[in-house]
Amino acid sequence: MNKAAIDEAKLEAFTMRAIGDLAAGYTGIMVSLGNKLGLYRALAGAGPLSAKEVAKRAGCAERYVREWLNAQAAGNYILYHPSSDTYELLPEHALVLADEDSPAYIPPAWNVPASMWFDEEKTLNAFRTGQGVAWGEHDGRRACGVAAFYRNGYRANLVPHWLPALDGVVAQLEAGIDVADIGCGHGHSTALMARAFPNSRFHGFDTHAASIAEAQKNASAAGVTDRTTFELARAETYPDRRYGLICFFDTLHDMGDPLAAARHAAETLAPGGTVMLVEPFAQDRTEDNFSLVGQLYYSASTTICCAHAISEGGALVLGAQAGEARLADVFRKAGFTHFRRAAETPFNLIFEARL
Repeated sequence: MNKAAIDEAKLEAFTMRAIGDLAAGYTGIMVSLGNKLGLYRALAGAGPLSAKEVAKRAGCAERYVREWLNAQAAGNYILYHPSSDTYELLPEHALVLADEDSPAYIPPAWNVPASMWFDEEKTLNAFRTGQGVAWGEHDGRRACGVAAFYRNGYRANLVPHWLPALDGVVAQLEAGIDVADIGCGHGHSTALMARAFPNSRFHGFDTHAASIAEAQKNASAAGVTDRTTFELARAETYPDRRYGLICFFDTLHDMGDPLAAARHAAETLAPGGTVMLVEPFAQDRTEDNFSLVGQLYYSASTTICCAHAISEGGALVLGAQAGEARLADVFRKAGFTHFRRAAETPFNLIFEARL
């Protein structure tokens, strides 16, 4: 390499950027520890506390807790007050780190990069061979992390905002229809709808047996087993009950043949029915997705979304940053004549499709 061509300022700036990303990886481990040990809960709403007080509240060893607190303070996750040698979790930060019901709650999502590291050998082999890695072949923390990452966002948006954004769907749900949740995972979305609309019947389908088992547990905990069912089934073969609403919650881009999935939705949709498609937020042009959210989604897509789609044959590997134009094209080819963006968040696009 020609050393004379190296801009030292650019080198230093990018080195510090890379160190920042490395520090973020370290911080993720600290966040996971803080969550599992109850350290954030010990700090939440308590005002400034000493390391000894935090350790006592959480039932942990003080010396470890002090080092963890300093790591968190160095990353601006918590405040340090030198005059009193105390630490404080701001209420805004508590919504992200300590409140399990907050839409911004993030700690369990760190299970996803943990599983990505654990599965590195499988990913290396996939890159070298072109083979896929199915959802169920990943470390178990991946499914739990993904479910946790989306759960609270769905809780905050699905019933109060997304469903009302679909023309006439809430009235149908209130009257009573059959609803299909395709790729239901742990069933959080299914249970949320079932609790809100007791006159309708909700059917979750997934290819991952462990997720179906979790979905059944979550439905039981939510008290909606009387109107929910969960079955192992592919997106192209789930049973036809003439569904008034068919939902794809962040799943279509993971499928090996999304066009076949959309066609099966067209075949099983009741007259006047609606498909609700929720996908990761993405612009149509690749370069317009070069952002913090795009960095997150492209990285996950590399090791999880594309890998699973390829494991299912990879007829069309959309990836997590498909964008509205490509998604609309899938549904147009499947026979849908109506496709519109109904709502959006910084993390999701919500579409309405009808025949």
